[in-house]
Amino acid sequence: MWLGVDYYPEHWPEERWPVDAALMADAGLNIARMGEFAWSRLEPEEGRFDFAWLDRAVAILHERGIMSVLGTPTAAPPAWLIQKHPGILPVDHRRQPKAFGMRRHYCPNNTHFHDATRRIVAALADHFAANPAVVGWQIDNEFGCHDTTRCYCDACVAAFRLWLRKHYGTLDCLNSAWGTIFWSQQYTDWAQIPLPWLSVEQQLAHNPSLLLDFFRFASDAIVAYQGMQVDILRDLCPQHFVTHNMMGLFDEIDYFDLGVELDFASFDNYPNYADASPHWTGMALDVTRGIRACNFWVMEQQAGPTGWRTLAPTPRPGLIRCWTWQAVAHGADAVLFFRWRTSRFGTEQLWHGILDHDGEPRRRYREVQQIGREVREHAAQWSASCPRNEVAFILSYQQDWALQIQPHNLGLTYWGEVYRLYQPLRKLGVGVDFIAPESRFSGYKLIVAPLLLLMDEPLACKLRDYVERGGTLIGTFRSGVKDCANAVTDRPLPGLLAEVFGIRVAEYDAMPGATPNYVSFEGREGRYVAKLWADVIELRGARALATFTGDWYAGSPALTANSLGAGTACYLATAAEHDFYTEFLGGLLDGCRVARLKGLPPNIDACIRYRDGTRILFLLNPMREPARVPLDGEYRSLLENTTASGETMVPGYGAAILKQLDA
Repeated sequence: MWLGVDYYPEHWPEERWPVDAALMADAGLNIARMGEFAWSRLEPEEGRFDFAWLDRAVAILHERGIMSVLGTPTAAPPAWLIQKHPGILPVDHRRQPKAFGMRRHYCPNNTHFHDATRRIVAALADHFAANPAVVGWQIDNEFGCHDTTRCYCDACVAAFRLWLRKHYGTLDCLNSAWGTIFWSQQYTDWAQIPLPWLSVEQQLAHNPSLLLDFFRFASDAIVAYQGMQVDILRDLCPQHFVTHNMMGLFDEIDYFDLGVELDFASFDNYPNYADASPHWTGMALDVTRGIRACNFWVMEQQAGPTGWRTLAPTPRPGLIRCWTWQAVAHGADAVLFFRWRTSRFGTEQLWHGILDHDGEPRRRYREVQQIGREVREHAAQWSASCPRNEVAFILSYQQDWALQIQPHNLGLTYWGEVYRLYQPLRKLGVGVDFIAPESRFSGYKLIVAPLLLLMDEPLACKLRDYVERGGTLIGTFRSGVKDCANAVTDRPLPGLLAEVFGIRVAEYDAMPGATPNYVSFEGREGRYVAKLWADVIELRGARALATFTGDWYAGSPALTANSLGAGTACYLATAAEHDFYTEFLGGLLDGCRVARLKGLPPNIDACIRYRDGTRILFLLNPMREPARVPLDGEYRSLLENTTASGETMVPGYGAAILKQLDA
C-alpha cells in the first residue's frame, strides 16, 4: 500500500528539502505528489524549461525511499501565457472574462492553451520518462472546481455548434428533438444557436434541451482536454500510471467518461467531521471506486483544519487515522495527505497540512506516524483485495443535469435522493457499488435506480431484462418522464418503464415543504413522514406495499412491487423519512438473500475487502462516542493483535481492522 503526501518543494528553501524527506520517511511515507501547480517554475518563459529543481527534489525524496507522482501543471497557467494569449481566460454566462489571479483560469477549448499544454506536458514526460523514482502522473488538478467546467467564450460557442452538428446531423433533427417551435426558437442556420448566455429571465430559463446538450458538451470538452494529455503521457511514459484527482460527488463532469482513459480514479477527500453520519463520505468513496470499477487512490486526504478565508474546526485526535482507514476500507490502495507543510503565503494559508507553518512535527505528525507503522505492519494482509458487493446504484450524471435544469421541487436534488436510499442500505450492513447505465447489470441481486428522469428504449429494455432474469429493481418517482433530448414523453408515466413497474401515474404533487404527507405500510401500525413529491398511482399489475395517509390522494399507493418474470420491480412514489426505508429495505434484502452485517450501530461505517478466501472487515467510527459492533464470526484484530468474536468495541474516532478466521 502507498502512504504519502502532497509536497510543494518550490514553496520552501532548498536546504529544508532533506529535512522534510527525513521526516516523511520517519513517518512511514513512501510516495509524494509534486508539481501540479508549478508551471511558472517549470517553464518560466515560453519554450524555456527549468526541471533541475524538480530533479533535485525527486532525488532527495528517493534517497529516503519515497517515490514520486508528478502532476501536469495545467491547472495554473502562468501570467506570461495569459499576457500573450488573454483569450485563454474563461468567460462566464454574462459574457465577461474571468480574470487571472487564482487557478483553473482557462477555457478547455482554446487552441492557444492546447498548444501550450502539449508543449509543457511533452517536455515533462520526455524528461522524467526514464527516472526510476517517478511512478505515475496526475493530470491537471480537480477539473471543474471553482465553477470552471462551463465556459461561454467565442471558442466554446463555435465548438458547441460543431458538437451539435456531429450529434444531430441536420438542423431539422435538432429542431425536432429540442422542440424549438416553442417560443419561435426554430433555427435555420447553425450560427444562430447560442450558448445559454444570460437572457431576459435567467440562465436556466433557456430551452431545457439546449441546456442539457450544453452540459454534455462542456463535460465532453474536459474529457477531450484530458485525453490530449493522456495521449502524450502514454506515448512517452508507457510504464507510468495515469490518473486524475476527482472530487467525489462533484457533478458537472461525467466522471465515468473522464475515467475511461485512466488507469484508476483518484479522489480528494475532505470529510465533514461534524456530520452525524460517516456515510456521506463513504458514498463519495464508493462513487470513486465505481468510476473505473476498481480500487482507487486518495490523492488528497485532509490532514488538518481547512479553509481559505475562515478556518474549519481542527480534526479531533484520531480522526485523520479514522478517515485514512475508511478510505482503504472502501477500496483505496493509496492515501496521500494534503499537504505536507502549511503554506506561509497565497490563498491557502489557512489550509493546514501535517506540519504547521513553522515546519515542526506535532500531534498530527505523530498520528500520521501511527498510520505509517500500521501500514508497514499490516497492509500485506489486504494487498490485492477489493470490495465485492451484491447491490448497485445506477449513477447517471445526465439525470442529475436534467434535474438541475428543472428541479421540480426546490428541495429535490439528485444526490439527495441517492443518499436517501444509500444511507439506510449502509446502516443495514450492505456494501454498495455505483455503476453507469451502460454497465453490466448481471451479478447484482439488487439494483437501485433513483430519478431516472431521462429514458430511452435501450435502457428501458435493459432494466426489464434484468428484472425478468430474477433481479430486484428499485425505482423512484420522476422516472421515465423525458426522452434523452430532455423533452417530456407523450406516454403515460412512467413512460417506457410503465410495464416494468406495473403502474400508471395518474397525477403528481410537488409537496410544499411546510405540509408533509405521511405513508403507512399495508397491514402495519405506524406512519412515516413523506415529503417533496407524490406520484398518484394506478395499479396496472403491481401491488401496493404502502399508501399515503393524507391529502386528496390518501389511500393511493406510495410504494409498489411488481412481479415480472423471475424478478421484482419496486417503485417509490415519494421521498420518505429514514426509518421508512430501513423497514422496507430490511425485508427486501432478506428476500433477495443479500449478504449483510446485521446489528450495526448507526454511526459505524463497515466495509469488507476480499482476496480469494480472505475476508478483511473494516469498522470505522468517526464519532466521539465508542460503539459496540456485533461480529458474525471469529476474527483477529490486526491493529490490536487480539482475537474477537461475538462483538468488538470500536473507540470514538477509531478504527478496527479484523481478519476473519473461520471463513
